[in-house]
Amino acid sequence: MDKVNDMWGLFGLRYRSHPWHGVEIGENVPNVITSYIEVVPTDTVKYEIDKKTGFLKVDRPQKYSNIFPALYGFVPQTYCGEKVAEYCNIHTYRNDIVGDGDPLDICVLTERYITHGDILVQAVPIGGFRMIDGGEADDKIIAILKGDEVYNRWIDIKDCPETLISRLKHYFLTYKDMPGQNFSKCQITHTYSKEEAHEVIRRAQIDYKTKFGNIENSMSKSALSMINRVNQTRTESDSE
Repeated sequence: MDKVNDMWGLFGLRYRSHPWHGVEIGENVPNVITSYIEVVPTDTVKYEIDKKTGFLKVDRPQKYSNIFPALYGFVPQTYCGEKVAEYCNIHTYRNDIVGDGDPLDICVLTERYITHGDILVQAVPIGGFRMIDGGEADDKIIAILKGDEVYNRWIDIKDCPETLISRLKHYFLTYKDMPGQNFSKCQITHTYSKEEAHEVIRRAQIDYKTKFGNIENSMSKSALSMINRVNQTRTESDSE
């Protein structure tokens, strides 16, 4: 197994980790979580991760002049599946909501000017939105950039100014609307506390493990099997 660990260490020097599957969520989850940022407020197009390659891709140009009101991305090694949907159903008194099949979305508030996405940040969750998009649970975790000198006084979402919460809500309720459309696919049923945000994160971690298992262990077993086959081939070759 030491040979496998050495191999992963070398891979880490040569290849980039997939932002969804190859980045650790952090040791102090859910109090502090690693977040991958796809979009920043200055972007005029919506970028999102390409799930197959791990590279950022252009999802679509922004339809209107509104901009992302925060750093926006997702929490690595999370998945919105059965457990996240179950929690949404419980709190909305429904039984028909399913997970959206994506990593858990996160908005990270900071007073610092960050110019581009495709970066990792440490974020402190303080709450979230219970959002439903076309019958799918699409929660948005609200967090503060760890160490932010202005916003770090906000311990829970109730500490945020209502105008900021309204701005965040407005964006998510309108960013998928088409011109001339008189209805919205998205609805936000609740603005929830840090405690509930922590529960959503924990459930998204469980959903991820259910969906993908332990990818590193599976790859390590495959790598160890490959090493053993190579060693066996060498032994057979030497004995001839």
